[in-house]
Amino acid sequence: MKVAIKLFGAFRDHEPSGQVTLEIADGARVADLRQALAAFAAAHWPRFRPGLLEYSAFASETAVLRETEPVPANGHVAILPPVSGG
Repeated sequence: MKVAIKLFGAFRDHEPSGQVTLEIADGARVADLRQALAAFAAAHWPRFRPGLLEYSAFASETAVLRETEPVPANGHVAILPPVSGG
């Protein structure tokens, strides 16, 4: 299945288009998608810091997703890096 990942925050520094599309297995979980994005980042983003991905959340169009949840069937998710401020 193809998954379009919309990028926000520091992730956009690595991919100015604001999106990457990855191929993952049908029935993959969010944890699988996180691993696929880590592999993509290691191969394509030389200044990528893996810790950023570890602390970021994936979200569907309506909810933040847990690691054990399946990737949405429509193949659209966003990755939300941690933020600070008040």
